[in-house]
Amino acid sequence: MEERRIGTQQEWQAERDALLRDEKELTRRGDELAAKRRRLPWVPVEKEYRFETERGTRDLADLFDGRSQLMVYHFMFGPSYEAGCPVCSSIADTLAPQVPHLRAKDTVLVLASRGPLAALLAYRDRMGWDIEWVSTVGGDFNRDIGFLHTEEELRPFLEGDIPVTVVQNADMCGTTPAGYVTEGPGLSVYALDNGGVYRTYVSTARGLEPAMAYYGLLDRTPKGRDEGGARPHWLRRHDEYEAAPAGG
Repeated sequence: MEERRIGTQQEWQAERDALLRDEKELTRRGDELAAKRRRLPWVPVEKEYRFETERGTRDLADLFDGRSQLMVYHFMFGPSYEAGCPVCSSIADTLAPQVPHLRAKDTVLVLASRGPLAALLAYRDRMGWDIEWVSTVGGDFNRDIGFLHTEEELRPFLEGDIPVTVVQNADMCGTTPAGYVTEGPGLSVYALDNGGVYRTYVSTARGLEPAMAYYGLLDRTPKGRDEGGARPHWLRRHDEYEAAPAGG
Protein backbone atom coordinates (compact mmCIF):
# COMPACT_ATOMS: atom_id res chain seq x y z
CA MET A 1 0.00 0.00 0.00
CA GLU A 2 1.32 3.43 -0.93
CA GLU A 3 2.09 5.85 1.87
CA ARG A 4 -1.10 7.60 2.86
CA ARG A 5 -1.63 11.34 2.61
CA ILE A 6 -3.96 13.21 4.94
CA GLY A 7 -5.71 16.25 3.53
CA THR A 8 -8.74 18.46 3.82
CA GLN A 9 -12.05 17.91 2.02
CA GLN A 10 -11.18 20.84 -0.25
CA GLU A 11 -7.81 19.31 -1.18
CA TRP A 12 -9.45 15.95 -1.82
CA GLN A 13 -12.16 17.51 -4.00
CA ALA A 14 -9.65 19.41 -6.12
CA GLU A 15 -7.62 16.27 -6.82
CA ARG A 16 -10.78 14.21 -7.34
CA ASP A 17 -12.04 16.68 -9.93
CA ALA A 18 -8.73 16.43 -11.79
CA LEU A 19 -8.84 12.64 -11.62
CA LEU A 20 -12.42 12.65 -12.90
CA ARG A 21 -11.29 14.45 -16.04
CA ASP A 22 -8.71 11.69 -16.62
CA GLU A 23 -11.35 8.99 -15.95
CA LYS A 24 -13.73 10.55 -18.48
CA GLU A 25 -10.92 10.66 -21.05
CA LEU A 26 -10.24 6.97 -20.42
CA THR A 27 -13.94 6.23 -20.95
CA ARG A 28 -13.92 8.10 -24.26
CA ARG A 29 -10.79 6.24 -25.30
CA GLY A 30 -12.45 2.95 -24.37
CA ASP A 31 -15.40 3.82 -26.63
CA GLU A 32 -12.98 4.47 -29.49
CA LEU A 33 -11.27 1.11 -28.96
CA ALA A 34 -14.63 -0.67 -28.84
CA ALA A 35 -15.49 0.86 -32.22
CA LYS A 36 -12.15 -0.34 -33.63
CA ARG A 37 -12.87 -3.87 -32.39
CA ARG A 38 -16.18 -3.83 -34.25
CA ARG A 39 -14.39 -2.79 -37.43
CA LEU A 40 -11.91 -5.68 -37.39
CA PRO A 41 -12.22 -7.92 -40.47
CA TRP A 42 -14.20 -11.12 -40.09
CA VAL A 43 -12.16 -14.29 -40.66
CA PRO A 44 -14.07 -17.28 -42.09
CA VAL A 45 -13.80 -20.37 -39.89
CA GLU A 46 -13.30 -23.03 -42.54
CA LYS A 47 -12.04 -25.83 -40.32
CA GLU A 48 -14.64 -28.14 -38.80
CA TYR A 49 -14.59 -28.25 -35.00
CA ARG A 50 -16.59 -30.70 -32.92
CA PHE A 51 -17.65 -30.26 -29.31
CA GLU A 52 -19.00 -32.67 -26.73
CA THR A 53 -22.02 -31.05 -25.08
CA GLU A 54 -24.92 -31.99 -22.83
CA ARG A 55 -26.97 -32.30 -26.03
CA GLY A 56 -24.50 -34.54 -27.82
CA THR A 57 -21.75 -33.79 -30.32
CA ARG A 58 -22.18 -30.41 -31.99
CA ASP A 59 -20.25 -28.18 -34.37
CA LEU A 60 -19.34 -24.52 -33.92
CA ALA A 61 -22.41 -23.25 -35.78
CA ASP A 62 -24.66 -25.30 -33.47
CA LEU A 63 -23.29 -23.46 -30.43
CA PHE A 64 -24.95 -20.23 -31.61
CA ASP A 65 -28.25 -21.80 -30.52
CA GLY A 66 -30.40 -19.54 -32.66
CA ARG A 67 -28.39 -16.34 -32.09
CA SER A 68 -26.04 -14.59 -34.50
CA GLN A 69 -23.17 -13.92 -32.09
CA LEU A 70 -21.14 -16.36 -29.99
CA MET A 71 -18.60 -15.71 -27.24
CA VAL A 72 -16.39 -18.59 -26.06
CA TYR A 73 -14.40 -18.35 -22.86
CA HIS A 74 -11.50 -20.80 -23.07
CA PHE A 75 -11.42 -22.10 -19.51
CA MET A 76 -8.22 -23.75 -18.26
CA PHE A 77 -9.37 -27.26 -17.38
CA GLY A 78 -7.07 -29.65 -19.21
CA PRO A 79 -7.31 -33.43 -19.49
CA SER A 80 -4.91 -33.89 -16.55
CA TYR A 81 -6.75 -31.44 -14.25
CA GLU A 82 -8.75 -32.60 -11.25
CA ALA A 83 -10.38 -29.17 -10.84
CA GLY A 84 -10.65 -25.98 -12.85
CA CYS A 85 -8.11 -23.16 -12.75
CA PRO A 86 -8.91 -20.88 -9.80
CA VAL A 87 -8.35 -17.74 -11.87
CA CYS A 88 -10.64 -18.99 -14.65
CA SER A 89 -13.11 -19.93 -11.94
CA SER A 90 -13.15 -16.35 -10.67
CA ILE A 91 -13.82 -15.23 -14.24
CA ALA A 92 -16.67 -17.71 -14.65
CA ASP A 93 -18.18 -16.32 -11.43
CA THR A 94 -18.59 -13.06 -13.36
CA LEU A 95 -19.53 -14.57 -16.72
CA ALA A 96 -22.26 -17.01 -15.68
CA PRO A 97 -24.78 -14.38 -14.47
CA GLN A 98 -24.35 -12.47 -17.74
CA VAL A 99 -25.72 -15.31 -19.90
CA PRO A 100 -29.41 -14.21 -19.94
CA HIS A 101 -28.50 -10.57 -20.55
CA LEU A 102 -26.25 -11.46 -23.48
CA ARG A 103 -28.88 -13.78 -24.96
CA ALA A 104 -31.29 -10.85 -24.90
CA LYS A 105 -28.78 -9.05 -27.15
CA ASP A 106 -28.49 -11.86 -29.70
CA THR A 107 -25.33 -13.33 -28.11
CA VAL A 108 -24.56 -16.77 -26.67
CA LEU A 109 -21.79 -17.20 -24.10
CA VAL A 110 -20.27 -20.62 -23.39
CA LEU A 111 -17.25 -22.06 -21.62
CA ALA A 112 -14.97 -24.43 -23.54
CA SER A 113 -12.23 -26.68 -22.12
CA ARG A 114 -10.19 -29.72 -23.16
CA GLY A 115 -11.15 -31.73 -20.09
CA PRO A 116 -13.73 -34.53 -20.36
CA LEU A 117 -17.31 -33.30 -20.35
CA ALA A 118 -18.30 -35.27 -17.23
CA ALA A 119 -15.53 -33.60 -15.21
CA LEU A 120 -16.47 -30.15 -16.50
CA LEU A 121 -20.13 -30.58 -15.62
CA ALA A 122 -19.34 -31.95 -12.17
CA TYR A 123 -17.13 -28.95 -11.46
CA ARG A 124 -19.81 -26.60 -12.80
CA ASP A 125 -22.30 -28.13 -10.36
CA ARG A 126 -19.85 -27.61 -7.51
CA MET A 127 -19.41 -23.94 -8.46
CA GLY A 128 -23.15 -23.37 -8.98
CA TRP A 129 -22.83 -21.81 -12.45
CA ASP A 130 -25.73 -21.71 -14.90
CA ILE A 131 -23.78 -21.60 -18.15
CA GLU A 132 -23.20 -24.06 -20.97
CA TRP A 133 -19.80 -25.78 -20.87
CA VAL A 134 -18.49 -27.78 -23.81
CA SER A 135 -15.52 -30.09 -24.19
CA THR A 136 -13.04 -29.82 -27.04
CA VAL A 137 -11.45 -33.21 -26.39
CA GLY A 138 -9.62 -34.47 -29.46
CA GLY A 139 -9.89 -31.24 -31.46
CA ASP A 140 -7.63 -28.34 -32.40
CA PHE A 141 -9.99 -25.55 -31.39
CA ASN A 142 -7.77 -24.13 -28.61
CA ARG A 143 -4.52 -24.83 -30.44
CA ASP A 144 -5.55 -23.06 -33.62
CA ILE A 145 -6.12 -19.72 -31.89
CA GLY A 146 -3.12 -19.88 -29.57
CA PHE A 147 -4.61 -21.15 -26.32
CA LEU A 148 -2.78 -24.49 -26.22
CA HIS A 149 0.98 -25.09 -26.25
CA THR A 150 3.20 -28.16 -26.16
CA GLU A 151 5.69 -28.84 -23.39
CA GLU A 152 8.44 -28.62 -26.00
CA GLU A 153 7.38 -25.11 -26.93
CA LEU A 154 7.35 -24.15 -23.25
CA ARG A 155 10.63 -25.87 -22.36
CA PRO A 156 12.62 -22.63 -21.81
CA PHE A 157 9.98 -21.50 -19.32
CA LEU A 158 9.66 -24.89 -17.61
CA GLU A 159 13.44 -25.25 -17.23
CA GLY A 160 13.73 -21.83 -15.60
CA ASP A 161 12.54 -20.52 -12.26
CA ILE A 162 8.84 -21.25 -12.37
CA PRO A 163 6.84 -18.51 -10.61
CA VAL A 164 5.34 -19.50 -7.29
CA THR A 165 1.87 -18.61 -8.60
CA VAL A 166 2.16 -21.20 -11.38
CA VAL A 167 3.22 -23.90 -8.91
CA GLN A 168 0.39 -22.90 -6.58
CA ASN A 169 -2.29 -22.92 -9.28
CA ALA A 170 -1.06 -26.21 -10.74
CA ASP A 171 -1.31 -27.80 -7.31
CA MET A 172 -4.81 -26.38 -6.83
CA CYS A 173 -5.80 -27.99 -10.15
CA GLY A 174 -4.26 -31.35 -9.28
CA THR A 175 -1.75 -31.22 -12.12
CA THR A 176 1.91 -30.36 -12.73
CA PRO A 177 3.22 -26.92 -13.69
CA ALA A 178 3.76 -28.27 -17.21
CA GLY A 179 0.22 -29.60 -17.33
CA TYR A 180 -1.06 -26.29 -16.07
CA VAL A 181 0.71 -23.87 -18.43
CA THR A 182 0.17 -25.88 -21.60
CA GLU A 183 -3.44 -24.72 -21.32
CA GLY A 184 -4.19 -21.05 -21.87
CA PRO A 185 -7.14 -18.81 -21.01
CA GLY A 186 -8.78 -16.60 -23.58
CA LEU A 187 -11.88 -15.22 -25.17
CA SER A 188 -12.86 -15.76 -28.79
CA VAL A 189 -15.86 -14.21 -30.51
CA TYR A 190 -17.77 -15.38 -33.59
CA ALA A 191 -20.53 -14.22 -35.91
CA LEU A 192 -22.96 -16.36 -37.87
CA ASP A 193 -24.03 -14.88 -41.21
CA ASN A 194 -25.85 -16.65 -44.04
CA GLY A 195 -24.79 -20.03 -42.66
CA GLY A 196 -21.10 -19.09 -42.43
CA VAL A 197 -19.16 -18.77 -39.18
CA TYR A 198 -16.60 -15.97 -38.81
CA ARG A 199 -14.08 -15.25 -36.08
CA THR A 200 -14.24 -11.56 -35.18
CA TYR A 201 -12.16 -11.12 -32.01
CA VAL A 202 -9.65 -12.94 -29.77
CA SER A 203 -8.12 -11.79 -26.49
CA THR A 204 -6.19 -13.17 -23.52
CA ALA A 205 -4.10 -12.10 -20.50
CA ARG A 206 -5.11 -8.62 -19.30
CA GLY A 207 -7.59 -8.43 -22.15
CA LEU A 208 -9.77 -10.65 -19.95
CA GLU A 209 -9.96 -8.13 -17.11
CA PRO A 210 -13.50 -6.95 -18.00
CA ALA A 211 -14.56 -10.40 -16.77
CA MET A 212 -12.55 -10.00 -13.55
CA ALA A 213 -14.86 -7.51 -11.86
CA TYR A 214 -13.06 -7.70 -8.54
CA TYR A 215 -9.98 -6.00 -10.02
CA GLY A 216 -11.97 -2.97 -11.15
CA LEU A 217 -13.39 -2.69 -7.65
CA LEU A 218 -10.05 -3.20 -5.90
CA ASP A 219 -8.53 -0.51 -8.12
CA ARG A 220 -10.82 1.92 -6.30
CA THR A 221 -9.65 0.99 -2.80
CA PRO A 222 -6.65 2.40 -0.92
CA LYS A 223 -4.72 -0.88 -1.09
CA GLY A 224 -5.55 -1.50 -4.74
CA ARG A 225 -4.65 -4.95 -6.04
CA ASP A 226 -1.80 -5.35 -3.58
CA GLU A 227 -0.18 -8.12 -5.65
CA GLY A 228 3.24 -8.91 -7.03
CA GLY A 229 6.58 -10.15 -5.87
CA ALA A 230 7.19 -13.73 -4.87
CA ARG A 231 4.06 -14.04 -2.77
CA PRO A 232 1.51 -16.75 -3.60
CA HIS A 233 -1.51 -15.43 -5.42
CA TRP A 234 -4.48 -14.57 -3.22
CA LEU A 235 -7.23 -15.85 -5.52
CA ARG A 236 -9.15 -18.95 -4.52
CA ARG A 237 -12.31 -20.59 -5.77
CA HIS A 238 -15.29 -18.91 -4.19
CA ASP A 239 -16.02 -21.91 -1.95
CA GLU A 240 -12.43 -22.12 -0.65
CA TYR A 241 -11.91 -18.77 1.08
CA GLU A 242 -11.43 -18.90 4.82
CA ALA A 243 -12.85 -16.12 6.98
CA ALA A 244 -10.36 -13.27 6.78
CA PRO A 245 -9.26 -11.65 10.05
CA ALA A 246 -10.10 -8.02 10.73
CA GLY A 247 -7.99 -5.80 8.49
CA GLY A 248 -7.56 -8.51 5.82
